[in-house]
Amino acid sequence: MAPIITLITDFGTADGCVGEMKGVLASRAPVATILDVTHDIAPHDVDGARLAVARVWRRFPAGTVHLVVVDPGVGSARAALAVESDRRYLVGPDNGVLSPALLVNSARAVVLPTPPNTAPTFHGRDLFAPAAAALAMGARVDDLGTPTSNAIVRRTPEARRRTDGAVAGEVIAVDRFGNAITNLMGLHGGTLHVNGAQLPIRRTYSDVPVGTPVAVVGSSGLIEIAVRDGDAAQTMGLTRGTAVSLRKPV
Repeated sequence: MAPIITLITDFGTADGCVGEMKGVLASRAPVATILDVTHDIAPHDVDGARLAVARVWRRFPAGTVHLVVVDPGVGSARAALAVESDRRYLVGPDNGVLSPALLVNSARAVVLPTPPNTAPTFHGRDLFAPAAAALAMGARVDDLGTPTSNAIVRRTPEARRRTDGAVAGEVIAVDRFGNAITNLMGLHGGTLHVNGAQLPIRRTYSDVPVGTPVAVVGSSGLIEIAVRDGDAAQTMGLTRGTAVSLRKPV
């Protein structure tokens, strides 16, 4: 099976940045299959990129290399990482985008050296793409850099149990449908409280009438808030960081 390299960036496709990275990958790993996961992460949205990584990195076969470039700190003192986790590889900046894989107990990370003549504003092309190509062609993570146990792991905010028994959390992302994704794990039963609304957890969006708010367990396993055939974020005033809580039935 040909090696797979996936791409997750905030570059969009209107200019040639993605094309330049693919050119490096095709030149250095000509047998690899290059797959676009998304280039539509909002600009500089590390949290959104981290959620995208969390959704997809284990869905691909063992040996896949995930190249993640959402890097507002490009050219700064932030480290560049190559990671081996659960028989998959990830390459990207040490700003939290790789944390879903770094949180696995067996994960290993190395800090990549910056090659001479690297453009300080385009590490995706000059630093990350060559490292991803090398991994796809069989290089070991340890061949690429210096092992580290001090990588920055910026976690998704963790839910916490309150003294009244409710689980408190927050909205961590809003998708293109206006659904607000929370950091609360899906539970059977219970009522989600948000901005004065109380939403029982339903099986799917169509379990409520059109225009009605609903809470469901999304495909990622996280509870999300939606309005059937509508935009929950706009209708209910939800943004990243909006407080939510979950109460189990008595």
